[in-house]
Formats: sequence, structure tokens, C-alpha cells
Amino acid sequence: MPMLHVADFPRPPAIEPERRRLRIVLGGETIAETDAAFRILETTHPPTYYLPMAAFRPGVLVPSARSSFCEWKGSARYFSVGAQTDAAWGYPEPSPAYAALRDHVAVYAGRMDACFIDDEQVLPQPGGFYGGWITKDLVGPFKGAPGTMFW
Repeated sequence: MPMLHVADFPRPPAIEPERRRLRIVLGGETIAETDAAFRILETTHPPTYYLPMAAFRPGVLVPSARSSFCEWKGSARYFSVGAQTDAAWGYPEPSPAYAALRDHVAVYAGRMDACFIDDEQVLPQPGGFYGGWITKDLVGPFKGAPGTMFW
């Protein structure tokens, strides 16, 4: 398996189809599963994975009042997932370069019981702001840990 150095990821971020199987577990149950996701690759970040909303069990994603803005992707809206407030987000009207993210949602891996890419359980990106998933093939350092805010 080739190693991927996150320092080599582009800025602005790249969007790529992800065909490996993604699975999210919360409350001891699989709440989402797909092999038709997208991943965002951005300098110094582990990839962030966006699953189709249809991959989530009905009723799992509950819209919340929180929103944020990404200079690349546009305005995001958040979702509560189970008892986890604002644990997922998506771009209902993404900027044209990221139009494929419409009707897709990313989750904070650290707020779920477990997230998997194929059979590998991922680690969450450090810190509470970014939502990347760390796998064994990634080489950091990763943005999000203390002292990395202005990288």
C-alpha cells in the first residue's frame, strides 16, 4: 500500500470519487454504508469523506441550526446524529467546483462509535473542528492538533 503524505495534498482541495466501502457505526448499529462516496484531499489534512444522504438510515440525520462557511465549498449546514449534536455536515448548495457534494454528508469520526474504510477502522483527525479520517496509509503531521491552527 503506497503511503500518502498529507503535505502533498493540494490547495484548493481536490475532490475524488471514493469506491471503497465506507461504514459508520453509532449506538452499536451501522447507521450508514456506501461504496459511492467522495473524498476531499486538502493540504495537511487527512481526507474528509462525504457519503450520499441516502446511505444513512432514515431519521438518523436531524438538521440543526448550526452553519459555517468554507472558502472553497461554500455554506455548510449541520446535522445531529443520534444524541451527537452537530456531528455531521453537508453543503446543500456547494460552489460549482464541488457540485458533486450536493446531497452528501460528512461525519466527525470521533463522535461516532466507529468509522470504517473497507475493514480498517479510522482514527479521527485531531482537534474538534476538522473532520478528516486517518488511515494507516497516511503520513502527517495532521492539522488540527494544538499549535496547528495557522498552518
